[in-house]
Amino acid sequence: MSGQATGPGASGPVIVLVGPMGVGKSTVGRVLAERLGTGFRDTDTDIVESAGKPISEIFIDEGEPHFRELERQAVRAAVAEHRGVLALGGGAILDDSTRALLADLPVAFLEMGVAEAVKRTGLDAPRPLLAVNPRQRWRELMEQRRPLYTEVARAVVSTEGRTPEDVADAVLDALELKDA
Repeated sequence: MSGQATGPGASGPVIVLVGPMGVGKSTVGRVLAERLGTGFRDTDTDIVESAGKPISEIFIDEGEPHFRELERQAVRAAVAEHRGVLALGGGAILDDSTRALLADLPVAFLEMGVAEAVKRTGLDAPRPLLAVNPRQRWRELMEQRRPLYTEVARAVVSTEGRTPEDVADAVLDALELKDA
């Protein structure tokens, strides 16, 4: 048994995308879902919809620990319910139980350097973890998270200088789903 079942009765998402904020998980995820003829789900969107407010407000009003609990619950629900392409928030992999849930799933880590992060997000968007000294803070977050992203990933795909379509191709190749 290959463990990469994607047909009816398959367990879990067909692809899970992880990586830092602004790397393009949602954009690439939609391209992948369209190519695979399946649905797309983003756990950050799930959190915003269930909380009724933006993530930045959850951080301000209830704090990061509360947000991380909502995130853990959202990931658990999405992995259990969703059979398409799933994008996780940048910090979802910080939780041990989340990493354990991802252990047997086809996970792709989308990565980029700080220069690309600046170009894509300007590092001035309302991202609560980057409020003070965003470039330095982004580097610190990546130093902390990169080992966790690589721990859960079956494939690591750079998004640097690539279109979302090119990244989607690379993900399908790396996960050996090109002919899916």
